[in-house]
This record gives sequence, C-alpha cells and structure tokens, in this order.
Amino acid sequence: MAKHQENRENLLLEAKSLVERVELSVAGEREPVVAGFRREGALSVFFASDPVFQFNSEKALRRAFVNGLLYKAESGRLASLDRRRSASEVVLARHDLSDAEQTACLSAAGARLGSLRDALAKNAFQVVDQVPPKADVVGRLSAWLGALKFPIKVANSPRVM
Repeated sequence: MAKHQENRENLLLEAKSLVERVELSVAGEREPVVAGFRREGALSVFFASDPVFQFNSEKALRRAFVNGLLYKAESGRLASLDRRRSASEVVLARHDLSDAEQTACLSAAGARLGSLRDALAKNAFQVVDQVPPKADVVGRLSAWLGALKFPIKVANSPRVM
C-alpha cells in the first residue's frame, strides 16, 4: 500500500477481496492502519505501506511486506523476495530465511500486531472509515488478534486457501 492518502483511501474503497475492512487512527502509529477480512476469514493488516501482514483463515502468516522486502510462506517456512532491477529486466532474488531470521521476523510481526491488539483493547484508536459502514470490523479484528497464537505460525503456502 502506498504512503499517499489517496492510495489509502483507494485500498479501503477498492479492496473488494476484503469484504470487511476498516481504516484506523491508532495511538502510537504515525500512519493509519488498514485491516480487512476476506470472505473465508483471512486477515490482511496494512501499517501504511510497510509493514503489511497477510494471514490465511487458520491465522497462519502467508505473506508479508517488511522493510521493502516481500516475504512468502512455503511449507511452513518464510522466504524473502527482493526485486532487483537492471536496464533490461526485473529479477526476484529469493532468500530462504534461516531459523534465526525467521524467528526474528515472526517476533517483529508479533510485536507490531500485539501493539495493535493492545491499542484496540484500550480503545486507543479512532475509526476513520470502514466498509461496510455498519459492520463491527473493529470487534472482529480485536477478537482475531486476541486469538492469534505467538509465536506466529507460518502457512504452508502464500495462497489464501
């Protein structure tokens, strides 16, 4: 998600695969947080454009975007993909995370999501907008984050299902 306000609005309004979504102004966050659920219960959380965490319906991390790197899950492990551009092509350089790197990545994700969970529990946020307008997206998000197990589990695939 891009850092410009119009792109955040576009995400909230146009992310049709996220059937319930909310934009929040959260204490301690410089930029708004957008979170949304797919029909089958998979959650995506966007802390501005970076980091982004995407889960499947079993609360396993399937994709992430952190510090400019894309991460994807494969067989319960994370691999980072770095876009390297040359004059003639773009190549995705893959790096399979070591145990220590994966633990650090999941710990950082857990800390960020735990802070969001705590802010929701303390009512330290404001709803900027949501789709659909009458859904209890904040309640659903709070319950989902409250049920998330730590350390975060890695999915077997980057796919939603």
